[in-house]
Amino acid sequence: MTDRTPKHTPNRRTFLKASAAALAAPTIVPSSIFAKNGQPAPSDRVVVGSIGVGDLGRRHHLAGALIPNKRVQMAAVCDVDRNHRDQAALDVLSRTGKKVDIYKDFRDLCDRPDIDAVLIATPDHWHALTAIYAMESGKDVYCEKPLTLTIDEGKKMVEVARRYGSIVQTGSQQRSDRRFRLACELVRNGKIGKLQTVDTYIGDIDGGSWQPTSTPPANLDWNFWLGPAPYADYSPNRCHYQFRWFSDYSGGKMTDWGAHHNDIAQWGIGADGSGPVKVSGKGEFHENGPHDVPGTFDVTYTYGNGVTLTCHAKGENGVKFTGSDGWVFVSRGKIEASNPELLKTKFTDEDVRLYVSDNHHNNWLDCIYSRKLPICDVEVGHRSVTICHLGNIAIKLGRELNWDPVKEEFVGDEQAQRLVSKPMRAPWHL
Repeated sequence: MTDRTPKHTPNRRTFLKASAAALAAPTIVPSSIFAKNGQPAPSDRVVVGSIGVGDLGRRHHLAGALIPNKRVQMAAVCDVDRNHRDQAALDVLSRTGKKVDIYKDFRDLCDRPDIDAVLIATPDHWHALTAIYAMESGKDVYCEKPLTLTIDEGKKMVEVARRYGSIVQTGSQQRSDRRFRLACELVRNGKIGKLQTVDTYIGDIDGGSWQPTSTPPANLDWNFWLGPAPYADYSPNRCHYQFRWFSDYSGGKMTDWGAHHNDIAQWGIGADGSGPVKVSGKGEFHENGPHDVPGTFDVTYTYGNGVTLTCHAKGENGVKFTGSDGWVFVSRGKIEASNPELLKTKFTDEDVRLYVSDNHHNNWLDCIYSRKLPICDVEVGHRSVTICHLGNIAIKLGRELNWDPVKEEFVGDEQAQRLVSKPMRAPWHL
């Protein structure tokens, strides 16, 4: 973080619950707290600030999930790009008739005591700093995947979330899709026999043509966008969607789509709180431009129970579980099995049943009320993206690595261990 100290306040929703429980006698309350015309009462709405309102943050989260949700009261939007934040504020106004406050610095938004929760859809290298400051400010958090830029950032996020009792939902929304849940329940209940291998297919990089450096546009605070990353001259290819192809800001397709499909692999294997014990892989790098993340790759992980997970760049996007008696393949568009009858399986109370969520954002809101852990809690999100980070490290070093999933460190390998974190540019630090 910086030397600026978060203004920690109890979560407003927790405070309201505690206050309500303490009222033992009839109380005169203002009519404004009650619901009107089928709408939730203001006191029952979650007051949300949205941090990072570029394409994904504005289109998918703000317009697609937050603004239409009657349980949400939008209070503020934040982005280091003036065009993004102004357009996001206009979207809220045009859809709801209400103005929201506009910020460039996420800390100013998080310091507001009236905001219950924040949704973070910044570039990856900002996730940990923003989420930690928000939690230390008393906010619950929805953080886009991949949860972190490094393994150590994830460990710190888990530590802070547990310290403050924060509700943190990782944006790996496939856990809230019935097809992925069904696939994992079939695997976990031995419907394809003993699980042997898992294959995830996540796509490769199309880096496009590199554009030369230039003066940053007036609407973008480029230095703030870089934040904890090393200084680099501005180029349109470095920011917004293309930031994913630079290791200073992201981990390429390995963390972008890998955080989705390797998350499902972990769910099916039953390794949410654990991970592999060995990893090895190879990859090729994009030849056009200064991109320094693997463009194509095949990485193999070995788990303590003998299951192997192989993450591929090439192949039909999705996850394939193969067991001794068959297989099941699942993607966002379909689910298939070696025996189609498996997809009609009627599970019983004695079977392993997985966490049920039909809407990722609503699950987050439910948990803000109940204080139960969400379906893709910070620990789950951290462990899933750790898989991806391990793959990138193995490709970088070009050799098999041994990993201790309990201690969350490499075994007897100082060179690999140094890669679980990255230095941050002053004044930023964890």
